[in-house]
Order: sequence, then structure tokens, then C-alpha cells
Amino acid sequence: MKLNFTKMHGCGNDYVYFNCLEQPIENPEELSVRLSDRHFGIGGDGIILICPSDTADVKMRIFNADGSEGKMCGNGIRCVGKYVYDHGIVRKPEIAIDSLSGVKLLQMEIRDGIAVGATVNMGQAILTPSEIPTKFTGDRAVAVPLNANGEENRVTCVSMGNPHCVLFVDDVDSLKLEQIGPAFENHEMFPERINTEFIRVIDDHTLQMRVWERGSGETWACGTGACASAVAAVLNGYCPKNEEITLHLRGGDLRIRYTDEAVFMTGPATTVFEGSIEI
Repeated sequence: MKLNFTKMHGCGNDYVYFNCLEQPIENPEELSVRLSDRHFGIGGDGIILICPSDTADVKMRIFNADGSEGKMCGNGIRCVGKYVYDHGIVRKPEIAIDSLSGVKLLQMEIRDGIAVGATVNMGQAILTPSEIPTKFTGDRAVAVPLNANGEENRVTCVSMGNPHCVLFVDDVDSLKLEQIGPAFENHEMFPERINTEFIRVIDDHTLQMRVWERGSGETWACGTGACASAVAAVLNGYCPKNEEITLHLRGGDLRIRYTDEAVFMTGPATTVFEGSIEI
């Protein structure tokens, strides 16, 4: 069968998008593994399905490069908003998108009739260790010790729909994430595996980030990871609350504002190309 797709990215976090309002997708887990391969497939960090929803304008489903299903993708949800706006499916500036982590509201940025980015209300940060989930005890896991990759680390754990483990380091550029990332992802303290962010504090409103995502490895950006990192920076006293924090990722910049009510993420959404593939 022939499937139509759109390749999109947010800050280099690239996925293959399928409009399931028009075409059904069977076995998305296997399809994601096959198409994410950058040598023998289309190439991407996974696939995202745009589906009908009874509770929002549309629903998104995310599948990582290893076929596992994700609950939320911060960069992906902005691209879904762009897709449905640009294709006339939802032609309004505020779009509601459902996901496994609930309905998120997007305020689209429109230029010359085209969506170029969005601000997403990502909801409240989850800090209770058992709800993230982690095996840490107490009300929060902030700067708690964790032995991984043969070293003692201080980590802060946050869920933004996906579980995240944040470390503050002096140098992110020299880290060999392909070696140390799996030690965190598969650590016994994280029963559902974990995404891990390595953060360098540049100043009280600017952070540099690299990320190792469960099921995908190192990616050029992670929206929920950027949100979790900004929250962790506030909790550890590096950045102020209720003010915009810029995160420099390998693929671009995201702007995050952590408030008592929610975490707000602002960033671009880009279409790379459209095509079809025979399966």
C-alpha cells in the first residue's frame, strides 16, 4: 500500500507525520521502526499520527524510533498544530490537541497565512516521584543522589507527560551521550525508563541542553525535556519562576515559562517535505 506523509521538525526534533483523518495506519509500532531509519527509511525520531478526537480538535499519537508509544512530544505537538492549520483542517489561532497526557492548548503564530510556530500550555509539572514515575521517596526528587555510569550524580526528576531526569553539568558539548545515556534510561530507579537532560547554566535566564530520549537516543531537541529542565533550574535556584527561560538545544532555541498554573513552551514548527512511500 502507498502512504502519504509529511516530514516536519521542531528545532531539529524530526518526525514523519501521517494524516489518519484521511488514511488508516496499521501497526504503527513496526512502521515507526522501519521509517525512522535514516539509511533505509525516511529518517526521523519516530512517527506521529494525526487522528480524530471526541474531546479536542484532533488527537496525536507518538511512536518512538524503537516502536514504543510516547505520551507527549512538545516539538511534535507544535508541528501537529501547524499541519492542521496549514491544511485547513482547523483554521483558527487557538487549537486543542489531545494526547495520552491529556488535551493541550496551542496559540499558533501565524505569518502570511502560514503557521510558523506556537506557544503550548503544557499543563502543570508533575513533581511527586511516584507519579513521574521514579522509585525515589518523599514529596519531590530535587538534587537527589543517583549512581549511574559509575558516577555519583545529583538529579532532579520532573514529568511533563513524559518522565525526565535532569542533571546540571559544567560542559555538555564533550559528553559522550551514546555511552552514558543508556545508563540513565534503563536505571532501576525508573520503572518506565526515563528521558535524561544534561544542562549547562549560562545565566539566570539561559540554559544549554543536550538530551537522551528513551526509545530514540540522542535527539536534537525535546520539548517536554526543555520544559522539565526549566522547571528543574527553578527548583534548584538557577533561574527565577514566572519569567521566560531560553534553552539552547542542538537544533534551535525554545522559550519556557514556569508558573504556578502551568508550563508554557514557545518554539518553531517547520515542514521539511511531503511525499509518499510504498509499504
